[in-house]
Amino acid sequence: KEAIDFTVHYLKLMTGGETPITSKMKFSAALFASIVLGSGAADAFTAGVRRSAKVSPVSLRETISEELGTPCEDECAMDSFPNMPASVHPGVVTGQAMLDLLDHAKENGYAIPAVNCVSSSGINACLEAARKNDAPIIIQFSSGGSQFYGGKGLSNKNYSAAIAGAISGAFHVRTMAEQYGVPVILHTDHCAKKLLPWVDGLLAASERYHAKHGEPLFSSHMIDLSEEPIEENIDICKDYLTRFAKIGMLLEMELGITGGEEDGVNNEDVAIEDLYSKPEEIFQVYDALTPISNMFTVAAAFGNVHGVYSPGNVRLEPKILTRAQAYISEKLGDKAPADKKPVSFVFHGGSGSDVSDIQEAIGYGVIKMNIDTDTQWSYWEGIKIFEKKWHDYLQEQIGNPEGADKPNKKYYDPREALRAAETNTVNRLDQCFADLKCTNILGLGAAEEADNVLGPRRGGLPV
Repeated sequence: KEAIDFTVHYLKLMTGGETPITSKMKFSAALFASIVLGSGAADAFTAGVRRSAKVSPVSLRETISEELGTPCEDECAMDSFPNMPASVHPGVVTGQAMLDLLDHAKENGYAIPAVNCVSSSGINACLEAARKNDAPIIIQFSSGGSQFYGGKGLSNKNYSAAIAGAISGAFHVRTMAEQYGVPVILHTDHCAKKLLPWVDGLLAASERYHAKHGEPLFSSHMIDLSEEPIEENIDICKDYLTRFAKIGMLLEMELGITGGEEDGVNNEDVAIEDLYSKPEEIFQVYDALTPISNMFTVAAAFGNVHGVYSPGNVRLEPKILTRAQAYISEKLGDKAPADKKPVSFVFHGGSGSDVSDIQEAIGYGVIKMNIDTDTQWSYWEGIKIFEKKWHDYLQEQIGNPEGADKPNKKYYDPREALRAAETNTVNRLDQCFADLKCTNILGLGAAEEADNVLGPRRGGLPV
């Protein structure tokens, strides 16, 4: 009888009937059929339910939680946030929702941290930090990071591993961003001319995803042709923006060169004048791209450098940005926006930058700042601190200061070191959110402590 009652309950749920549980949790027909009938009969069962109930397998703007039948409660189940535009929702935002989020940042004087990730562990740390700070976040992949995400054992011929890795990471972000209840812009970082086939593969995936879901898989991509002649840079960006605009994707383009070294790209010896963009060049970009779409940002160079260097070695000139805004506003005349900030700027090489420079740049229209070096260090430092604390328990499988026959399994469990890395990264990102004035933005209030302390079999950690 109990089995029949459950069957009736879930049949009602699957065919649109209301039950007391419907408002709290959603399960897919496929999942239920697999549990009750076994995988062999699941497909036939769900197909019959869809035919009888006339339920479309996938509806436009369906959330990942709805599509996959994963639990979705509390912040995850919210349609919008108390302090944000109505279009901005938990999970990956694209199209107008993404523009509304970026406009909100510019209007309210904050920038969104954009963190390079190479693993699901790093992604989870970013999402945890965003919820802790009640804020949006940008999660991005480089080509090298994408390849690593796919696995270094895969061949990257024709960028196949980097394409597959980025797509895999994208689905992880899409699934978990909803669960953490924060808005996420899903982005890819520097794509030089030789790497365009990588973005082409991701763009093709977004176009297919859009055809099925009504939005692209990724929110945005960066095309970095700053080492090419400016005319070629602009022409290629125009072509990509034309294609992006059809599916609601944003283009980030770079002008001038970001110094330093990152992900195998070394600009440490670049000419000093190339580290600073000119207002005329920025207007040239704005004038060329705006007729196609307003869905673009500009990573203009104002002395930015990847990496962390000794004080005095990096000379940022944020006022380049405000001079460009004034120059373009003058060119636009009556068509200039009221705030005289027609361009949304991106700050590259944010790690190690002085807070005063960061916040000055935000005042000039910076709405995104890239962070990589500092979070790379924080992740490693967390592991280093963990190893130092438990050093004597991490040398052998058996034998520690408590006894020669004592096992050490709970100390070398990979979850321990990885969680230490995540926790340290969350703490470092707290500083980033504060520096960018990106705290208490969504209106959710303080995050509740996670209920996962019931032991390793129920989500807790051994130590």
